[in-house]
Amino acid sequence: MIGRNAQYGPTGLRGFSLIELMVVMILIVGLFGLVGTSIRKSVGGAEIRNEAREIIAGLRHTRGQAVIKRSEQVFQVDADRKTWQAANREPQALPEGLDITLTTARSELTGENAGGIRFYPDGASTGGSITLSVEDRKWYITVAWLTGEISNDRPEDAP
Repeated sequence: MIGRNAQYGPTGLRGFSLIELMVVMILIVGLFGLVGTSIRKSVGGAEIRNEAREIIAGLRHTRGQAVIKRSEQVFQVDADRKTWQAANREPQALPEGLDITLTTARSELTGENAGGIRFYPDGASTGGSITLSVEDRKWYITVAWLTGEISNDRPEDAP
């Protein structure tokens, strides 16, 4: 027959089989799973980067206050309560799922999982490091003891 409609094959109506439809649905569900995991990791990475910036700003504020006021100032971290506090500011809570660890001089420990980094009027400090972690990601912030310089170290899983 000439001019035959393309939707008809030699045996009648053409279409997709149930197996073909199921394969397509499984592929779509798999893609949504991958996208969901990717978005969740991106959100976790964004939270940890944002909190690292906030903590660095707090450390710099505390160091600046020590120099300006010509008196010692302390940046406090409480890992149990998941909070940190810059000099003369309110304590800041970490976002849900984010953990913080402080490594500092023994003289600056105020509890088993709490302590501070002390800044002196000349800009020096007791030194230490703060580690932020969420799932398998970690972010390191270090404070040099001699100069009080604050640095943000790249996470080990960054390219």
